Amino acid sequence: MECNVFENVFTQIAILLLLSSVIGVIFVWLRQPLILAFIAVGILVGPSFFGIVYSASEIELLAKIGITLLLFIVGLKLDFQLIKSLGKVSFFTGIGQVIFTASIGYLIALSLGLSHIAAIYVSVALTFSSTIIIIKLLSDKDEIDSLYGRISIGFLIIQDIVVILAIIVLSSFGIGKADNVTVGMQIFWLILRGAGLLFIVWFFARYVFPKLLNKIAASRELLVIFAISWAVILASGAELLGFSKEVGGFLAGVTLASTDYREAIASRLETLRNFLLLFFFIDLGSHIKLDLIHAQIIPSIVLSLFVLIGNPIIVMIIMGAMGYRKRTGFMAGLTVAQISEFSLILGALGVSLGHIDNQTLGLITLVGIITIGVSTYMILYNHVIYSWCSSWLGIFEKNNPHQEEVKENTKIAPEVNFLIFGLGRYGNDLAKHLKKNHFTPLGIDFDPEKIEHMQHNGIAAKYGDAEDMEFIKTLPLKQIKFIVSTIPHSGVNLTLLKALQENNYHGKIALTVHSERDIAAYSNHTIDLLLKPYQDAAYLAAQNLCEFMVQK
Repeated sequence: MECNVFENVFTQIAILLLLSSVIGVIFVWLRQPLILAFIAVGILVGPSFFGIVYSASEIELLAKIGITLLLFIVGLKLDFQLIKSLGKVSFFTGIGQVIFTASIGYLIALSLGLSHIAAIYVSVALTFSSTIIIIKLLSDKDEIDSLYGRISIGFLIIQDIVVILAIIVLSSFGIGKADNVTVGMQIFWLILRGAGLLFIVWFFARYVFPKLLNKIAASRELLVIFAISWAVILASGAELLGFSKEVGGFLAGVTLASTDYREAIASRLETLRNFLLLFFFIDLGSHIKLDLIHAQIIPSIVLSLFVLIGNPIIVMIIMGAMGYRKRTGFMAGLTVAQISEFSLILGALGVSLGHIDNQTLGLITLVGIITIGVSTYMILYNHVIYSWCSSWLGIFEKNNPHQEEVKENTKIAPEVNFLIFGLGRYGNDLAKHLKKNHFTPLGIDFDPEKIEHMQHNGIAAKYGDAEDMEFIKTLPLKQIKFIVSTIPHSGVNLTLLKALQENNYHGKIALTVHSERDIAAYSNHTIDLLLKPYQDAAYLAAQNLCEFMVQK
């Protein structure tokens, strides 16, 4: 009788959603991505624990629609102007990291005893990092517009394009399944089918959708339903032509990417996409059999260490060779220290095509769990980690890191009496107000664009890093009356305080704090002023509102 309760599809979905919510709360508290929470739910409800997944076909269907929508939104957001503007650093770093990671990963996988086909899938899976996770983490840290943040987003987009191409190739060219058909014929039919599919996509994008969407867009609900329908229909059509659903979903998005409604469609579908992807990760976790996992523990640790350490090193080498400083390369390198949801999708595709078995997919999933979990903390505490190992990173920096040079007067004017570390919006406005009040500030940042913007506004600015002990020594600290750090990271500020103390700075110090935890971090240091941007802004806004009400 108990089984009958769980065999009810609606009841089972309700249990899965409840478990996802409860475990999701725990993972949010641990500051971990929800992807890991959903995989954990799948493991719990799978055969290794409770074994209550009776409606596997229904869950798998929801998972397939979720993946289709994921690829649809990726295609929908494909902006060729953005790709063109990414610059050579994003392109070469993205391509270089993919090539080197795949090549080295393939050799490691072979040495671990994997077959050639399995090694190909594993090595390709190791090359991709999660754009969704990285964007969220960088946004939470308010570093998405920093120099390393922009470069990271650039080469993550390059990775997304590469993974789409990998899915297209692997889903249409059956590795090891020639069936007495020559490789040449396979490639010929692949090109022919692809050309037919691309013609259909071009025809609808060019002649049908521009007029049709103008009529459909009058109803927001109908616009969303149409977008989902088109994604699923083209995914189904692509599958009939011998491609994968993922390819069809992506091309469906591309057909709408040039319309005026792509942002409206994408914003309305992201919540639905996230909901349906929950079932993909649950389905993935439910197929993991813990009794078979013990054989994958050592390989997963070896591959995870390669991703966690090797990938950042590869990025630092490439960016260092291109003329970027060790700090920029290190911070950008940490963003590729995990594999992505696309890696898991690629593995699941390999299983469905019969290229790899569930054991190989389990290995990829284990690497995903380890690297996503560890790298999240690496990115959250990247400034602290950098302060620990910066002295060893000099080998990744040229003597003349020309890419981060800016046009500046290296000689600091004798009238400068304020130093401002961090030239974001807050630091920029602070410098302007200080200048209006007849002070002479000097802005310091490691982002050349922010320095040039400050100089354009007539305020002195210099390239520098608050965490660089050697740089602090070059500053004329004896003439400086006040040092202000607008950087809200206690780890960075503690390093700055240590450097100022070692260089016998006796002026005033102001630090920016966003939480009580930041304040507690400075309890053993003498700080003249703590700046609280959010609280101060709220206080001033409340004062203005009260004054306005009194006047009325």
